[in-house]
Amino acid sequence: MRILGLIPARGGSKGVPGKNIKLLGNKPLLAYTSEIALQSNYLVKTVLSSDDDKIIEVAKSLGVEIPFKRPSNLAEDSSPTLPVIKHVLDYYKAKGEFFDAVCLLQVTSPFRTVSFLDEALNKFINSDTDSLVSVQEVPHEYNPHWTFELNKQGNLKIATGETEIITRRQELPKAYHRDGSIYITKTAVIEKQNSLFGNSIAYIESPKEFYVNIDTLKDWEKAELLLKNNI
Repeated sequence: MRILGLIPARGGSKGVPGKNIKLLGNKPLLAYTSEIALQSNYLVKTVLSSDDDKIIEVAKSLGVEIPFKRPSNLAEDSSPTLPVIKHVLDYYKAKGEFFDAVCLLQVTSPFRTVSFLDEALNKFINSDTDSLVSVQEVPHEYNPHWTFELNKQGNLKIATGETEIITRRQELPKAYHRDGSIYITKTAVIEKQNSLFGNSIAYIESPKEFYVNIDTLKDWEKAELLLKNNI
């Protein structure tokens, strides 16, 4: 399969100002994701989509391909990810270059390894699914079978729709949440279904020891601590 590696990195971060090129350890945050993407055995090309000149310059120094500067209307706080991916695919399609799938790698998950990325890509290639996402297991106290919503009367109802709650922790089925580290989706699903997930989703569980998703200064401090402790 021809799989495109896509690193989205817009300017204007509010949680951690300038986080995409802020130094984490001795290198910019962007470098962690760029380096492992460029070493992958399965990505035929790795590109950056950014609206920020400083981010683009750093990406160039890291060897990442920058086909264009992202339009400002796709780089706002409220801009969803899917149009950004479609913009990249349309650019290459116009040049006669096509991809079977896109692997979205967010800069905010810096500590995935090349072997983990390639394991995810290999699993996707060998899975008959529309997409694959990286996940973390949900702690049992937050399992959807133990969470509640409000009914019309303002009372609690089980979020899963069941009428009887599972009383024993050991009987809870495993549940997962997407952790933002890896998203892989078939191009046809993106273009025809307007979806990052499609109808069938494979998964890979991220090792807890290197998991962090940097959105706030507290997350940044956690990343610095993981780095200090030689993850």
